[in-house]
Amino acid sequence: MKNTLSMLLTATSLFATTASAQMLDLEKEDLTLGFIKLTDMAPLAVAYELGYFEDEGLFVTLEAQANWKVLLDGVISGELDGAHMLAGQPLAATIGYGTEAHIITPFSMDLNGNAITVSNEIWEEMKPNVPLMDDGRPQHPISAEALKPVVEDYQDRGEPFNMGMVFPVSTHNYEIRYWLAAGGLEPGYYSPEDISGQIGADVLLSVTPPPQMPATMEAGTIYGYAVGEPWNQQAVFKGIGVPVITDYDMWKNNPEKVFGITAAFAEENPNTTIALTKALIRAAIWLDENENANREEAVTMLSRPEYVGADYDVIANSMTGFFEFEKGDVRPAPDFNVFFRYNATYPFYSDAIWYLTQMRRWGQIAEAKPDQWYFDVAADVYRPDIYLEAARKLVDEGMASEDDFPWDSDGFKAATPAADIIDGIGYDGRTPNAYIDSLPIGLKSDQKITGDRIDG
Repeated sequence: MKNTLSMLLTATSLFATTASAQMLDLEKEDLTLGFIKLTDMAPLAVAYELGYFEDEGLFVTLEAQANWKVLLDGVISGELDGAHMLAGQPLAATIGYGTEAHIITPFSMDLNGNAITVSNEIWEEMKPNVPLMDDGRPQHPISAEALKPVVEDYQDRGEPFNMGMVFPVSTHNYEIRYWLAAGGLEPGYYSPEDISGQIGADVLLSVTPPPQMPATMEAGTIYGYAVGEPWNQQAVFKGIGVPVITDYDMWKNNPEKVFGITAAFAEENPNTTIALTKALIRAAIWLDENENANREEAVTMLSRPEYVGADYDVIANSMTGFFEFEKGDVRPAPDFNVFFRYNATYPFYSDAIWYLTQMRRWGQIAEAKPDQWYFDVAADVYRPDIYLEAARKLVDEGMASEDDFPWDSDGFKAATPAADIIDGIGYDGRTPNAYIDSLPIGLKSDQKITGDRIDG
């Protein structure tokens, strides 16, 4: 009886969504979407595996990409119709930093999901500087102040201290810089003439593709890295490294990846864009519903080689509400991966503005910009109008609840309180320049990088 009822409900659901897809005159039905092998590509895998794309009349091929540059180039060239992207990529491309192209996002893929890991050797050097809890375990979150004496020892010996991040405009780059600066370490600056990001750096950050992070650290090329899952937990499972902080502990419920398409694709294929967004919203709902009850099934999907391809246990460690630091030190982390709750999928302007402030802070945006510039760029790239149109259709079809979406939002989240950020400095997307000026390390107001020094 239970199975019969389930089949009837499924059939009813499929009929409703298929009928809806027929009402939308799709401009393009066959799509190729790109992703990088990270846990937070999950909405794409779920939408594919559970038939949500097909429900919308879309026939989707998912293709893993070698690195973030290849992925971005594929979207710009049209080889890919859209992709799982670093949130900084659509913004950087639209303002012409690196590759120039107008990329938009109608859907934010997740909150949190990253961590910073150091090698066993560096961890042993950090441990004397880390406070302990009553049970003898390290007290979290761990500040980069614990790393600072280690870096200074390397400097005294004339040895560079190298760490990895995944791409110059990645969340991971800005997060590891944020963490280092909050601990009193200079993570380095960019200039139009020097795009290494290592001007004046105490810690030299370089690009390493996510799946290669553990092996690169094990080889001694880098001493630690910032990356998404499962590549921090992989280091623990392999016994080669220790995560020292998650991005949830760095900035509670911070924005992460987005789904990116070209503005031209959205203009030429408005109904297809709505259909795509609908399928992704449904996938995000499924990932978080009933207090993450579907996560084990999601982990089984992601562990397959065509998606993330890491061991089930490695992916499950963070996806099912826990996070392991040192071997055996497993701690609850129910919000380590958030895909829908807290309005995770809504493309907030204030999230875009935070990324832009970090680009300016470290010199990727070379000159000071007025607040209005930040607002305009955010509105040019983040498209809550598309998102809400897709959400409205899902509600009307009975696929989502009216209460699930921030219909009356002006695109700005409430300011993040100081207590929720590692350096104790709050963030308000409505005042980007005041925020930039409040950060002790980084470019201020009209400062810029000239040669190897800060001017202004």
